[in-house]
Amino acid sequence: MPLRRESLWLNWILGGVLAAFLVGLIFRGPGDFNPLVDGGLGLAAMWAPVAVCWAAARRATNRLDVTLVAAAVTCFAAGNTYFVLAARDGQVLPVPSPADIGFLSFYPLMLAALAIPAIGQLRHVGWPVVLDGAVGSLGAGAVLAVLLNPVLVAAVSAEMSLATTVATAYPMFDLLLVAGFVGIGAAQGRNVGRRWTVLVLGLVTFAATDVFYALLQLSGTFVVGSPVDAGWAVGLALVAFWVDGTSRSAGRITPAVWAIPTQTVPTIATVAALGVLVVGSRIPVSNLAVVLAALTLTLAAAPLVFRHRIRLADMLLQAGTDELTGLPNRRALHSEVPRRLALDSRRRSALLLLDLDKFKEVNDTLGHDIGDLLLVQVASRLAGRLRQADLLARLGGDEFAILLSGSSPEQAVTVAEGLRSALSEPFVLDGVTVQIGASIGISLYPDQGETLGILLRKADMAMYTAKSTRSGHHAYRDSDNTDGDERMRNLGRLRAGLTNDEFVVHYQPKVDLDTGEVRGVEALVRWNHPARGLVYPDDFISLVEQAGLMQTMTTIVLTKALDQASIWHAQKRTLTVAVNISASCLIDLELPDRILSLLTERGLSPSSLMLEITEDFLMADRDRARAILVRLRMMGIRIAVDDFGSGYSSLSYLRDLPIDELKLDKSFIMSMAGDPRVTALVASTIQLAHSLDLRMVAEGVESEADYEYLASHGCDVAQGLYVSRPVPAAELELWLAARPSGILDGVPEPI
Repeated sequence: MPLRRESLWLNWILGGVLAAFLVGLIFRGPGDFNPLVDGGLGLAAMWAPVAVCWAAARRATNRLDVTLVAAAVTCFAAGNTYFVLAARDGQVLPVPSPADIGFLSFYPLMLAALAIPAIGQLRHVGWPVVLDGAVGSLGAGAVLAVLLNPVLVAAVSAEMSLATTVATAYPMFDLLLVAGFVGIGAAQGRNVGRRWTVLVLGLVTFAATDVFYALLQLSGTFVVGSPVDAGWAVGLALVAFWVDGTSRSAGRITPAVWAIPTQTVPTIATVAALGVLVVGSRIPVSNLAVVLAALTLTLAAAPLVFRHRIRLADMLLQAGTDELTGLPNRRALHSEVPRRLALDSRRRSALLLLDLDKFKEVNDTLGHDIGDLLLVQVASRLAGRLRQADLLARLGGDEFAILLSGSSPEQAVTVAEGLRSALSEPFVLDGVTVQIGASIGISLYPDQGETLGILLRKADMAMYTAKSTRSGHHAYRDSDNTDGDERMRNLGRLRAGLTNDEFVVHYQPKVDLDTGEVRGVEALVRWNHPARGLVYPDDFISLVEQAGLMQTMTTIVLTKALDQASIWHAQKRTLTVAVNISASCLIDLELPDRILSLLTERGLSPSSLMLEITEDFLMADRDRARAILVRLRMMGIRIAVDDFGSGYSSLSYLRDLPIDELKLDKSFIMSMAGDPRVTALVASTIQLAHSLDLRMVAEGVESEADYEYLASHGCDVAQGLYVSRPVPAAELELWLAARPSGILDGVPEPI
């Protein structure tokens, strides 16, 4: 059963069991032990939250706080089970008993679950926020200490023993629990949302039940079957609902639903503390309540005394914190790293520069809000793989820097591999599964630089090497400096070439193997380099992609190709022009509209254009590929799959996606000679295409034997050097003019 459906069913079961237990308590009335209500329904109401909590822990495997809550609820349910089974047999349990072990274990586990995320956020919040939380905690503790005064007095006045200690532990743990969640809620301020509200209600119900139970026990008025019995079950159920909601929204940014003014909790806590002191002057209250109230007022007054210092410290902290991830930002990195290196100048350290691969595609495809969610989860995973002594900062965009204190080169490489491994697991972002990678550059202190600027520059060069070689990570070497300088020069030349119209389009004809006619051409870009002459795509396309210039390049090729198609259309030449479109361009939601605009401006039919895409795009995101291709196909633009069969992919997309043509990868055609297995594979692929009503194009046809074999086995179109190399439009027109119309006699003459 999918985890989401399992969660829904468990929640319904929990709600049903709790409702049945409450109804049972109403109708049974107070009295002796009832096997059905106190036994069956009571135990079910305790163990149903356990099931919900552990299901949540299974979903949120990286959330220690969720696991701790599940353990806390389990301990309480186990203690209650022992207590109920003893009560069924009429036993009076000693204090302490195994039941007390289960009950008391609930509190430290729950407190730890509340504390872990709060502690993790301490370094990202200002001192005023921390003080607000402390004031709220102490104020809540002071009020609860007044309410628990009879219990505390009875415990203190009793003879000191293990039983007395256990009895005292319950009200003290309740006091800590209430103080804890009030303090954390105060520190969250405006971030308090529905899920936190559910948790607060659950813990308040739980603690209030403890207090009422203790007071009733002191007065001798507690009886089995009273509404107090339901308090723990309701409290645990609310805690379970909170855990379930938290696990299902892990890594998701959710808006606040309460607009709580910043000073609300501290103000209420201060008033409550004053009230405790006033009450204490009239009637006896515990010394603990007086001390807590006094501390509340002292901390509440601290900002008035140190207002300027605190405000300045808070401003400095906020200025050095990345708003999205809560990590130190570039400013903090430039401030902190020199200080750390100076304090630890004798030890070797390493600076890692990490850049996410294909992050721009996530932003363009799914939107910037999903991109932000991804960055939040990435920051969390990276932090989970680092030591407390290491420094992780977000420099901006999808770039992170990590300072590894006291790290050897080997250790730095190990950490880099661990970080890449952590990011290799899929990310679930608002219901969408995304898989990304990362490239990491490593520079070493002091071997490769003694200042942050030098270390960053060399780590950046190393990161580029990791990207270009697809190695994932790379430690800086002196040769990288030359490569980095050369890359910058090439990038400058590339930008100048795009600006100065140095890119031209050549056309390779596609011959119909049945009629011999040329009905289409493929547009292929070339760089007319001022120094190197004609440069082929293999030498510059990767640089175009890395520089983020592929959309610009695609627009240039489309514009030139459609300009030429318009000329041929005016000459009554009905040639379909095929243009390669990269995955980074296809994720642009505005691409179909821009293409339609280019066609309309030139008076061309959409059917005069064919877009060639790769299997990689089809397999990366099937739903998005279908949405884009359907939109293009509805406009009348034809779609071809380029390099078909070159990857390891499922053929199901041939059934699901609107495709007109398959282009069999040239590696198959060039391997046919002397290899019967390849020729058989080519023949079967042609049959597959025809069975799906698709045209089959063979690219890379370089011999007469290949041409004749393809024609004899029903291949539709041939393209390759045997037919013609890619040539400028003027040469292609001469070649077309020299060809006889209609069916060819023999083999076409190559250029």
